[in-house]
Amino acid sequence: MASNWSNCGVCDYRQVTKPSVVWCSECDEGLCGDCKEHHSISKASRNHETVSIAEYKKLPKEILQIATVCKIHNEKYELFCGKHDCPCCKKCVKSHNDCKGLTDINELIKNVKTSNAFYEIEETVLEVAENIKLIKTNREDNLTSLEEQRREIEEEIKQMRSVINRHLDVLQDDLMKELKAAEQKENNKIQKLLTDLKTKEIEITEFKENIANIKQHASELQAFLAIKHFETVISVAEKFIHSIIKSDATNRANISCQFTNSLAQITASVQKFGEINVSSNPCDFSLKKRKQKQAQIMVALPTKNIDNLTLTLQKRINTESSNVHGCSLLPDGRMVFSCLKQDKTSVFKTDGSKDFEMNDFGPTFDVVFIGDDCIAVTSDKYNRHKEQKTKENY
Repeated sequence: MASNWSNCGVCDYRQVTKPSVVWCSECDEGLCGDCKEHHSISKASRNHETVSIAEYKKLPKEILQIATVCKIHNEKYELFCGKHDCPCCKKCVKSHNDCKGLTDINELIKNVKTSNAFYEIEETVLEVAENIKLIKTNREDNLTSLEEQRREIEEEIKQMRSVINRHLDVLQDDLMKELKAAEQKENNKIQKLLTDLKTKEIEITEFKENIANIKQHASELQAFLAIKHFETVISVAEKFIHSIIKSDATNRANISCQFTNSLAQITASVQKFGEINVSSNPCDFSLKKRKQKQAQIMVALPTKNIDNLTLTLQKRINTESSNVHGCSLLPDGRMVFSCLKQDKTSVFKTDGSKDFEMNDFGPTFDVVFIGDDCIAVTSDKYNRHKEQKTKENY
């Protein structure tokens, strides 16, 4: 793990606390401004590459935590064991006597940033990121489709319920009509019998009154003849009564309802409105997959030769100047042109339109961006080695 990069390691060893301004990976420690100067001219460290602390802090946390010296012996790594895929210090070599292919780690890490292995890592990271995005998009689409399917099924359930309700409503209406018709039929039978009985009742009531009057006021002959007449009438009435008794006219009418078995058992036999099934289909996309990776050798990628480059015209810029000798491309994409004949330096935007001009350089031959919002120009007007002009808000 990298030592404390916030303080100068050399000064800290002398029990002096100074903030470090650069980091040396070779020495695995930070350096203050004074120690940085000594470090850059010392024979042992003049070839060491340093990086500013601000830039060093940009490295991922897991990279900063990687030990650059042997955890066991606290010495610098000097070899790399291909068999065990691990770096070794000179003391670790004893445990790797039987390992073949021990490589000088300095040779192995040379040009590592431009090696095939580093390139493969970069490409694989891009590939994994794209595959994650593919899977994420696929799963998000699946969430959307599941929501749509749920809504469709909800509508189907409601429609099925409506169909069942309408069908049951029709069956209910038919049964209600049948119930009322049965009641009306029996009512009509009973009402007809009641009407006939009412008529007979009136006749019998009259006979009762007539018998009382005859018994009190009629002669014996009249009583005798009346009895014969009444016997005939009463006989007819008795026969009417007996005929009613013998028929089913006096049976007690009852109305009941017997439901259809399938309908009566619906609550017992139908326990579920339906069944929700979940199925899965194979994914309909392919992961991005490069060729089967093999063990990568730390070989630098071939550098491009300017003789093999093909130039393509991207854009024409009208500088409105003559005798333009130099140009420079700024980090934000703008262009700077130096004009020897017209004593001006012009800055153009990325769309080709003029941004501003500087005329205080005199005749300028060439121009270059040197960072920190500064450009440098060459001119024969001044007898000086260098003249700088700063333009804020490039």
